[in-house]
Amino acid sequence: MSRFKVLFKSTAVRLSALYILLFAICAATLVFYVTAMSERLLTGQIRDAVRQEVEQVQRAYDTGGMNLLLRTMERRARQPGANLYIIAGPSGDILAGNVASVQPGVFEEIGWTSAPFGYQRYTDSGIERRHKAIANIFVLDNGLRILIGRDLGDPERFRLLVRQALMVALAIMGLGAIIIWFGIGRNALKRIDRMSDASKKIMAGDLSQRLPVGGSGDEFDRLSMSLNTMLERIEKLNEGLRQVSDNIAHDLKTPLTRLRNKAADALDIADGEARRSALEGIISESDQLIRTFNALLMISRVEAGSVAAEMSPVELSAIVADSAELYEPAAEEAGLGLSSSIEPDVEVQGNRELIGQAIFNLLDNAIKYSSDTEGAGKVSLKLSRRPDGICLSVADHGPGVPADRRDDVVKRFVRLDESRSKPGTGLGLSLVEAVMELHNGRLELSDTDPDKPEKRGLTVSMIFPAKAA
Repeated sequence: MSRFKVLFKSTAVRLSALYILLFAICAATLVFYVTAMSERLLTGQIRDAVRQEVEQVQRAYDTGGMNLLLRTMERRARQPGANLYIIAGPSGDILAGNVASVQPGVFEEIGWTSAPFGYQRYTDSGIERRHKAIANIFVLDNGLRILIGRDLGDPERFRLLVRQALMVALAIMGLGAIIIWFGIGRNALKRIDRMSDASKKIMAGDLSQRLPVGGSGDEFDRLSMSLNTMLERIEKLNEGLRQVSDNIAHDLKTPLTRLRNKAADALDIADGEARRSALEGIISESDQLIRTFNALLMISRVEAGSVAAEMSPVELSAIVADSAELYEPAAEEAGLGLSSSIEPDVEVQGNRELIGQAIFNLLDNAIKYSSDTEGAGKVSLKLSRRPDGICLSVADHGPGVPADRRDDVVKRFVRLDESRSKPGTGLGLSLVEAVMELHNGRLELSDTDPDKPEKRGLTVSMIFPAKAA
């Protein structure tokens, strides 16, 4: 019983019941309307037939008097399916005719009877049960009353037939609706039970669970797919939060300890110049920590989608050109060349600030890791259209990244330089990946020159979706 209560709480079932009820009301109204109109039409035809009979009987009386009237009425009364023919006295007593009795008070009216009246016929087996009829009554010169009428059995049978057909149709429709409800509702309840089981596991903390998708493409599947996408997002954010917590505890412990030691050493320095130098070192360490936290905050903002509303059409060609011009002196200072190949008039839907920051991170990494590689040569910046979208790539000829570590280097605080001899936070590629996810794009890492293991280099490509162009 409880399953049926759950079933009837379904919006689809309620709508189905409402549609069936509305259809039943409309069908009943239509049937009663058609029945009434048909009955009125048949009654009108009966009246016309009776009126013609009355005119013929009156004409027979005017022509041949009472004798011709009696013969005419007797002949017509004996015909199959004859009308009602009655001759009654002034007081309403039946003197002759093919009717055994009529409802009292009928002969008190002259002309058409105001309403159908009851009567009984003669049959070979006796007197029939009571029937309904309408009639026209007129009075002769001698005071006799003549009733000519017609049985209403045909309209009654038609009305009964139509109503029976309506009841059968409604019964079949109701039975079909119950069967459909049972079939669809049972399947819906099973799917709801599976979704509830998965939801309980998710609420228990197992974010790897996903709501079942049947593949029918109905509203349950669409809801499940939307919630699964949300769960994937939540799982990824939780994993990111866990990694950040672990990485902060691991990677920030060293600079904080070093900062604390420098501050303690500064307390023991008496020389003013030496103390000033120590304080400058503390400030430098503090600035690096601030940059790290700013990068973390930026990644969190991007991953949370809080800057999605700031999307607008931006000219990517101009951003890349400005970035190349800005980093060219830094590359020359590091003993590298910076070449650029920029396809003009390339536009994407995005956030100018985030895209620019992502390009800066890639150029900064390329210059930093190529500067210590002998014969690294140059850093290349390229923007072009491809069949699968718009590709913005930064290529260097440094040591590169092994293929089995490329998934790791985009994680927060992960650095291949285990000695931490080079400045940096290990958040650059993490930010770039977050920016590309925000723009519905992707990040690709590949070797610049795979034939040279010592300086194979790294090419990082930002692939923007083609529809964003």
